[in-house]
Amino acid sequence: MNAEYGPENSDARAKVIAVANQKGGVGKTTTAVTLAAALTRLGKRVLVMDLDPHACASVHLRYYPDELSASVNDIFGEHPGDMGELWDRIRHHHPVQEFDVVPANIRLAELEVDLRNRKGKGAILQQTLEHVRYEYDFIVLDCPPHVGILLVNALVASDLLVIPIQTDFLALHGLKLLFDTIKVLNKVLPRPICYRVLPTLYDRRARACARVMDLLALKMKDSMFNTVIGMDTRFREASAQGRVIYEISPESRGAREYEDLATEILAL
Repeated sequence: MNAEYGPENSDARAKVIAVANQKGGVGKTTTAVTLAAALTRLGKRVLVMDLDPHACASVHLRYYPDELSASVNDIFGEHPGDMGELWDRIRHHHPVQEFDVVPANIRLAELEVDLRNRKGKGAILQQTLEHVRYEYDFIVLDCPPHVGILLVNALVASDLLVIPIQTDFLALHGLKLLFDTIKVLNKVLPRPICYRVLPTLYDRRARACARVMDLLALKMKDSMFNTVIGMDTRFREASAQGRVIYEISPESRGAREYEDLATEILAL
């Protein structure tokens, strides 16, 4: 490893960004993969980790669980073995993508049972990431849409929690569940979880969306990004092709908005 990125240079440690919301359909996976791509376009070294048993981010990026012999699930094994060898097995890279990926596996859904008696199970991911945090500028975690050991691991490991929330009144209810989890963890963590809300799927023509935006701004204040992600059909087109939006429409509104988000995160 280049000494420039060694432990003696603390500024080189990757910032871990967890993307989570306990309500589905809010643009969580789109945010994770597109933000990762936007950060690489700004010259940053990025790793994407899919922690969702549904493996949506993996499939979006053309990594199919049935075809892979290793996945993020291996991190949570009882005896993961040599960490260098482990990371060599679970990390993947497509030539057309500028970031590394650790795909998910359906067996992640069994971790609640597999880890029930394991000590320190909430910090497994944090400890494992220490072995690669000097190789990247950002590590982006696509989290599962429910409270459990995977989400706890992601929040414990994260430096920043990005909460995508659809600009719809029903989507506001999912925030309470996530904030309840954050409150519980903050009681035992050495530092409180830093989070920012990201408005997504914003329809500029809908008055209801504008009212939700006003309510979010009132409630979240400085805990909300200035960037707002609007509706853009190119996200769906990119996903259908197993690509990110920058591969099919880099000048689209959605692509520019995620670049704005990446720039905003760099300034935090």
